Amino acid sequence: MDEIFGIFSGKAGHRTPLCITSQSFGYSKFIIIKDEGSMISKKSKQPKKSKRLASFSLAVMGAGFVATIPFQGSLLGNLLQGGFEAGLVGGLADWFAVTALFRHPLGLPIPHTALLPKNRKRITKALVSTLENDWLSKESIRNKIKQINFTEKMLPVLERELHSDSVKKGVVSLAVQMIRQINVEEIAPFVEKEIKSSFRSIEMSTVLQSAINQVLIREYEEKALDYLLDKAEEWIRERNTKNQLGNLAIRVLDHIEFDGFLRIALKSFQNLLNEEKLGSILQILLLRVVSSLRQKDDMNRKALLLRIRKELRNIKDNKKLLEEIENWKDRLIDGWELAENITEILQKTQQKALVFVQDSQFMDEYLLPFLTRLLNDLKEDPAKVHIIENWIHKQIANLVEENHSKIGQLVQENLDKLDDETLIHMMENKIGTDLQWIRVNGAICGFIIGIFLAGIKALI
Repeated sequence: MDEIFGIFSGKAGHRTPLCITSQSFGYSKFIIIKDEGSMISKKSKQPKKSKRLASFSLAVMGAGFVATIPFQGSLLGNLLQGGFEAGLVGGLADWFAVTALFRHPLGLPIPHTALLPKNRKRITKALVSTLENDWLSKESIRNKIKQINFTEKMLPVLERELHSDSVKKGVVSLAVQMIRQINVEEIAPFVEKEIKSSFRSIEMSTVLQSAINQVLIREYEEKALDYLLDKAEEWIRERNTKNQLGNLAIRVLDHIEFDGFLRIALKSFQNLLNEEKLGSILQILLLRVVSSLRQKDDMNRKALLLRIRKELRNIKDNKKLLEEIENWKDRLIDGWELAENITEILQKTQQKALVFVQDSQFMDEYLLPFLTRLLNDLKEDPAKVHIIENWIHKQIANLVEENHSKIGQLVQENLDKLDDETLIHMMENKIGTDLQWIRVNGAICGFIIGIFLAGIKALI
């Protein structure tokens, strides 16, 4: 930007009076607020030297005027006296003008003197207004910011600093602090809620149908049948089973009622077979049934499996069963207390994460390659770079918009801290050299003009 605002103050906690100056370097103008102490120490010698030179020029003019009085009447005497007289008047007039800027000449309250102390508020207000509206206006700052490509300048710095030890330590320290700040006890209820919500959103009909499809594809229904037949055979072969079967058969026969010949035949059959024999017959019969069902080509086995498969495929249409399964799922989820287990898992995960990020492998093998790839991808994507650049410009523009008035406030505050004497002393030391040269030039110019006028007078 055409105007750059720099502030050079004292030590932290001790704000010394500041002085404002304008300096030009090339095409840019720098508005600098300098520390009074450093400014005075570096510049005070030049004003004193210039002031001595100005006083010396005035003394020379006065001495020359007095010295030429005895030589009045001669051409050379008149010329020199006219020159010294005009130089003395010019030097005195410029001394009065320069002195009147800062104080009353000779301490006399002459009107329109001591201009700086009398017009201090107006000068300060004009200076602040010039800074805010001309030299460091919002528009000039924004225009200069628009010319700067921050992303282009930042990416090489980030790439270079990314591999420095200080950045590595800082990133690891930041990661450790972030992990430690995580309150797992506060997160656990949220995780539990999300897990339960996810399970509730599962359609059991879809899950059930998928499971049935896998059962049929992998022929689990046959394996289940064979397993049941094995268990049935084990039960049938048990010693107690024969007695149980015989007892069951006797009770069944006792409850069957027939008339006439069938009743007589049943009684005769019961007299021939006791509980043990009847149980043995049923046991042998059941074992034969189980054995036949094990045969792959058995018609009864095929019919049974066909029926099982049909029922499995029709489950998706059994709304009552599906509704009951959904209700069972909801009851199971409602009674599922996960918070304690989740907290324990999160705590263990947190500790493992702390150990992991503090390991050198985390930075060298994981984070650095990731960040490097991220930066490389960013450099190769102009659209993303443009988005980031616009965001940076917007943030800086907002910062300028919100804090621009503080530039004037800072100048106003620092100027208000100075009393008139200190401010005058600062101004004299800053611009005193040029002002004293005005006095010197006034005396010299007056001397030359005086000789010229005296010459014209002599000719007339």
